[in-house]
Amino acid sequence: MVDIDNPEVAIDADLIRRYNVNGPRYTSYPTALQFGDFTADDFKHAVKSSSNRDRDLSVYCHLPFCATLCYYCACNKIVTRKREPAAEYLTLLQKELELAQPLFESRAVSQLHWGGGTPTFFTDSQIQSLMRSINDAFHVRSEGEFSIEIDPRTVDTDRIRHLRECGFNRLSFGIQDFDSTVQRAVNRVQSFAQTRDVIDAARYYGFQSISVDLIYGLPHQSCESMRRTLELISQLAPDRISIYNYAHLPERFSPQQRILVSDLPSPDGKLDILKLCIEKLIASDYVYIGMDHFAKPSDELAIAQRQGTLQRNFQGYSTFADCDLVAFGITGISHVGNSYSQNVRDVASYRALLEQGCLPLEKGIVLDRDDLVRKWVIKSLLCQFRLSFAEIQAQFGIDFADNFACELERLRPMVADELLDLTSSELIVTRKGRLFIRNICMVFDRYLGTGETTRFSQAI
Repeated sequence: MVDIDNPEVAIDADLIRRYNVNGPRYTSYPTALQFGDFTADDFKHAVKSSSNRDRDLSVYCHLPFCATLCYYCACNKIVTRKREPAAEYLTLLQKELELAQPLFESRAVSQLHWGGGTPTFFTDSQIQSLMRSINDAFHVRSEGEFSIEIDPRTVDTDRIRHLRECGFNRLSFGIQDFDSTVQRAVNRVQSFAQTRDVIDAARYYGFQSISVDLIYGLPHQSCESMRRTLELISQLAPDRISIYNYAHLPERFSPQQRILVSDLPSPDGKLDILKLCIEKLIASDYVYIGMDHFAKPSDELAIAQRQGTLQRNFQGYSTFADCDLVAFGITGISHVGNSYSQNVRDVASYRALLEQGCLPLEKGIVLDRDDLVRKWVIKSLLCQFRLSFAEIQAQFGIDFADNFACELERLRPMVADELLDLTSSELIVTRKGRLFIRNICMVFDRYLGTGETTRFSQAI
């Protein structure tokens, strides 16, 4: 378990420069780069053979539509002001739910997340219709975690009330930065007052958790501008805060071509902004959960980390126990049993497969025993900052030192840099090492030598 009396992360600028290489975020292991041929029969076999069949489901719906283009965005999205494509997509999504329902019999849903895109691009009646379809396909429990991503520019008090009436009890707000110059440079202008009003409405209508997203490394950002943003964030007092590293990859994400490299902070300037964010949030009594995530000590994420039950999935850190995750919509990634599978990326292919009565799968992977061992190791490090060799012996019947002799040797420089404490019985990530957790996990990734690391963002 994480030491609750010493939750901070130490910052060493020289080490950050040395270790800031490209690497996975490990929302899955193996990562999506390793996905290959995967059929509907493979998916059905995974459902039948899953050891989680007696457990509730986690359901994700990908709603890719946005009315405006944010230049920094690397999500799979459809930018349009027309409503007809969204209505057609909703019909297709409902068809996919109908096809999947028989596979999961009467299993209940106790975790639901809608992401995008901008889920609140859809009208109130469309949101209600989709929620009704989910309730028709599955038994959705009255108590659970039901969250939706919100663009504050697309909602008002009435819409917040409607989302609560539909069953959502958690909201995630995209903010990125409150500085007007930064907002104009990335084409996402939203005022503090606008954001404050919808968050106040969410609390008034009884939403259990408020999360906000920020990005560091955006054009025209500075320590001073980020300091002002963080001061405004403190007034909002969200339960959780995610601060993501902006990865400038215009060759892969065409909207980023509108961002001038000359407007971006220098590497040292970006590092100073990151240090500021970490120091300010810890000083404001937020707990560093790991990677980009912070939470209040009373939040379920912080409690789960202290109790050793924290999980990680495609939505990031989660309190939901290891279970089957079923994703709907284009690019949705499911984790069922010992498999991952991803839907097709474009609406035309999605439509064609559904019209044929086929699950809209594009690729996936069935994990072998070595994958399962390494997945367990990486999850333990990401969620608990420690690894017990006795636990892995009990879980898989292997001797850690023998099985990972090469990896232990590769960890020696990190031990010398005081990122890790390594004993004969366990591996513990130090305060200094917590910021380098992706680098530590990469040591246990057998695929990195064969993968294309340039497709990943920088580790810090």
